[in-house]
Amino acid sequence: MAARKDIDGSASVPAFYGKELRWRRETAGYTLQQVVGGSFYGISYLSEIERGQRRMPEDLARHVDQFLKTDGFFSRGCEDVRKARLDGHAEYFAPVAEAEKRARSIEEWANALIPGLLHTGPYTRAIANTTHPLDLPEMVDSKVRNRLRRGRLFDDPQRPEYWVILHEPLLRSPLLPPGEMAEQLDHVAGLARRRRVVPQILPWNAPVSPFMAQSIKLMEFDDEPPIMYTEGPYSGQVIDDPAIVKRYRKAYDRLRAAALPSEASLDLIESTAEELRNGTQRD
Repeated sequence: MAARKDIDGSASVPAFYGKELRWRRETAGYTLQQVVGGSFYGISYLSEIERGQRRMPEDLARHVDQFLKTDGFFSRGCEDVRKARLDGHAEYFAPVAEAEKRARSIEEWANALIPGLLHTGPYTRAIANTTHPLDLPEMVDSKVRNRLRRGRLFDDPQRPEYWVILHEPLLRSPLLPPGEMAEQLDHVAGLARRRRVVPQILPWNAPVSPFMAQSIKLMEFDDEPPIMYTEGPYSGQVIDDPAIVKRYRKAYDRLRAAALPSEASLDLIESTAEELRNGTQRD
């Protein structure tokens, strides 16, 4: 049997609490299965908390404190872990960024902006300057770094499976100068050519009225229920009700059926980038 990897409690606040949880559990002589018994959580969920990969929900923290008789230690630590897990993200988005790392598949409908996982630095910077015009330059720089860090998810050659439907007007967004917008499209095309993402373009005149006002991100996992996330410029909402997520899943599939095939979509992305570079884009 391979040796178990030790936890570096100094790496982060979640790692510190995860290491403490493992130490207290093993000192008390309990298995992961015994600790989660009577809760709504599974063994793998608690194991990821112990490894510092997932924050502990308040209800589970209360359960652990009661089971291990830790006098509220983990309940009190939840707020520290929550703040640490923000990692430069808006509070409403932090759980989503965390979930992206665990997702087996991610599927998005982008109606207003290219999704964050696909951003280049200039695209993120343009959004930050537009939505938060009073932010100091160092704050904008931090947002750019955090956004690009999310994109490293695609460094893994296998996970997640990522599918994105882009509304055609996004390809010619005035958010960036033509040359920088061409580079943004090149980035998306490059990921597609590496088979890390599957983009589809929904034509500008396709009937998508139910989705015009909101973006959609659907995520599926190995050992937890799927979720749906939607957001606006200053807020976001995670939906985990299985019945509602299922309805969005069916609607998303209809949207995908109305979009151009993936190869035709990639050709359109690349040809649009070339037009932007050469100043020959259509009106």
